[in-house]
Amino acid sequence: MNIINLQDVSPEENQAYSLRTVFQELTKNTSVKIGTVTVYPGEKVPLTGVSNHTEDEYSIITKGTLLTEINGKQCRVSSGQATFIPAGEEHTAFNDGEENCELVFVMVG
Repeated sequence: MNIINLQDVSPEENQAYSLRTVFQELTKNTSVKIGTVTVYPGEKVPLTGVSNHTEDEYSIITKGTLLTEINGKQCRVSSGQATFIPAGEEHTAFNDGEENCELVFVMVG
């Protein structure tokens, strides 16, 4: 077993979020990435445009809420909910609340 303290993982940060990739495994046919994201109040991810990637994205919201847009459809997700975004779907997330929104993600492709 490998135990990692999340605070020991250096985050990728900008004005909108803090992202920590905790585990990443690349094999010949598959990639898996697991981590955490904190989206700050009043911020949109990505900062400009839309996100679109080759992996399926699974997320569990652990704190706060996000207003998401996936292929032009808006949806609110909140603490205690989970999301699945298939590979190739354009999406954004906006924290229109007053607290940080925190989530755990798994990317599989």
